[in-house]
Amino acid sequence: MCALAGLALAACSPKYNWRDYSSEDAPFRAMFPDKPSSHTRSIDLDGMKVDMTMTAAQVDGSMFAVGTAEAPDAAQAEAALAAMKTALVNNIGATVKSEKSGKASAVSGSTSARSAAIDIDASGMQNGVPMRLVGHFESRDKRFYQVIVMGKEKELSKENVDMFMSSFKLQ
Repeated sequence: MCALAGLALAACSPKYNWRDYSSEDAPFRAMFPDKPSSHTRSIDLDGMKVDMTMTAAQVDGSMFAVGTAEAPDAAQAEAALAAMKTALVNNIGATVKSEKSGKASAVSGSTSARSAAIDIDASGMQNGVPMRLVGHFESRDKRFYQVIVMGKEKELSKENVDMFMSSFKLQ
């Protein structure tokens, strides 16, 4: 009887425990499906060496992550978007199913803001398992962001991908 009660309680516990997260290192907010952890490491993006902070949560092998770093200038931040996209796509030997990109410049008084974005949906293989990568890469002036969901293709639900990707907001 106790075993049945335990199974019933386990069935009621949500795998995805969505929580609002506001970064202390960069001006963004996002909803993560579990308590995220952050770490910083040096990376090389086509010759530009930067310290990138990754904040991520993993649920059932699916990774939900936001990476952020700062480039020496806005042009290099924009260039970093393509480098990050290429590295992640190559990581799973993926084929990009869809890609959308755009650039914007806003001038307000004596200050100007420069931004660019790339959105992708890609499929590939990792250790013989079909994988899916959904990514949003964005630069805002010198800072750039990588917002990704990556996991087994059959296990990534549209609802969870949409929840995470649409929750990412720059502050």
